Amino acid sequence: MNEALNSLEQGMAGNGLDALLVTDPKHVYYLTGFSSNPHERFLGLLLIRGEEPVLIVPALDAEAAHAASSVTTILTHSDTDNPYELLKSRFGGAAPGTLGIEKEHFSVSRYELLSAAVPAGQFSDIGHLLRAMRAKKTPEEVERMKHAAELVEEVLRRGLSHIKNGVTEIELVAELEYLMKKVGASGPSFDTMVLSGPKTALPHGVPGDRVIRQGDLLMFDMGVYAAGYASDITRTFAVGEIDAKLVEIYNTVLAANMAGIAASRAGATFGSVDKAARDVIDAAGYGEYFMHRVGHGLGMDTHEYPSLHGLNEDIIENGNVFTVEPGIYVPGLGGVRIEDDVFITADGPVTLTSYPKELTVLHL
Repeated sequence: MNEALNSLEQGMAGNGLDALLVTDPKHVYYLTGFSSNPHERFLGLLLIRGEEPVLIVPALDAEAAHAASSVTTILTHSDTDNPYELLKSRFGGAAPGTLGIEKEHFSVSRYELLSAAVPAGQFSDIGHLLRAMRAKKTPEEVERMKHAAELVEEVLRRGLSHIKNGVTEIELVAELEYLMKKVGASGPSFDTMVLSGPKTALPHGVPGDRVIRQGDLLMFDMGVYAAGYASDITRTFAVGEIDAKLVEIYNTVLAANMAGIAASRAGATFGSVDKAARDVIDAAGYGEYFMHRVGHGLGMDTHEYPSLHGLNEDIIENGNVFTVEPGIYVPGLGGVRIEDDVFITADGPVTLTSYPKELTVLHL
């Protein structure tokens, strides 16, 4: 068994689990190396304490699973089979006392099918075990995330050349997402956001047919997947000369971003990172215009544990990776967000994103 599977098996004993079933495709990939989108078909990794793990995959994925999976016992099911009967057969007719499942991933209908086939005495959530494992990245995971960051920054560099008279937000989105594939990424890790002018005051605005104009702020929030791991970066630019108030806002957000990164150290709380950035914005008089948390965990998902809000008293550990992305959003005027991906080491925070953050002026 690989290190991740060994760790999960140890967690089974500590949590009184007789068996567990992993069904989220990302977690199957994390634990076995086999990446798949099974669509509506059943995919599962079954661990019974004291036995070798079993991977259950759709028959059409059998060859790919054998080629990629570190788990060598692989069972398959066709579209006319009942995959839950495969699960039932692995228990030899004796249901486990406690079966761990991913409650956040399991639908009610799948739970009913599972409980009918394997009537365990108790179904226990294993989300916390997987979340704790994923929160501390291995060196290989960090390298993949660094590569994803390098790719999205190359996309941004090339994408800026498409800013010209008459170009719209959505046209820039199309160019950027084309470039993502062109540079070697699997694709966007979330819906690419390009906002301009007053629309930059919308933290989760939707790109549309607004034409980029002189005097605008122009915000890019984007990321890519590469080798199963995500990047996430936001940079805000000036298009020509912008209002002096917007320059002040930009410099305040940049200072907040840097303060948040400096506070990102093992032993501190996640909430203290939010406070460090928020204190800068509050001191500048823009506190009411920073209305979201300062960041979120990053890895195989763009948004994962931890949530970096002011009330999170969980402790930062070496190996954590998360975003630091303060922002100021003034309705009718515009907004600025600057976001970096931060990796925690024994020597302090390391930013995986490196695209310049000083206010850059673009010209149409």
